[in-house]
Amino acid sequence: MSRHQTNVKVFVTANVDKALRQLKKKIEREGIVRDMKRLVYFESPTQKKRKRLIRAIKQNLMRLATRGELYTKQ
Repeated sequence: MSRHQTNVKVFVTANVDKALRQLKKKIEREGIVRDMKRLVYFESPTQKKRKRLIRAIKQNLMRLATRGELYTKQ
């Protein structure tokens, strides 16, 4: 498991709530919370594979949706 150091910066001017939302989004995009959970809790290899598969499926669906290639049953 590789650890990577990230620098997440959010500049706070007047609106603290907006800055907090920006910070949460940046942390989620970087995967910091996911990495911390992975370090704290034990996960069996089967669970790891399943989570990777589910994440890959979601990413593919999002990619298809942004391209407009995702068709839903009507």
